[in-house]
Amino acid sequence: MDQSADKEWKPPRACDDYWSEFRHCKSLWNSFHHYYAYGTFPSCQQWKEEYYHCRAWETCRDTEAKEALQRSERNRVADQRNFTPVWELRQTPPSDWHLPLNQEKPQDT
Repeated sequence: MDQSADKEWKPPRACDDYWSEFRHCKSLWNSFHHYYAYGTFPSCQQWKEEYYHCRAWETCRDTEAKEALQRSERNRVADQRNFTPVWELRQTPPSDWHLPLNQEKPQDT
């Protein structure tokens, strides 16, 4: 890759965002929630490493740090695609959306 493209590239997030994510991950509330939901404490090391990679890119234009940031963001996006949405999104509203609700009649179950 040429030098001009390297100088124009910016990390996908601000370095402070990585640090904020790390601090949130290490917070007592998040640790409690993660332990309650998953039975384990969260692993926050990835956010810390990404913060240091981001700082290395901003200060020294370290290409290894740039590649590590790109790789981790690609993995994060790929992991998000593995989860199916809970709700099916509608393209149009229901045909009777404007009618008042019938409070007296029990709903079909």
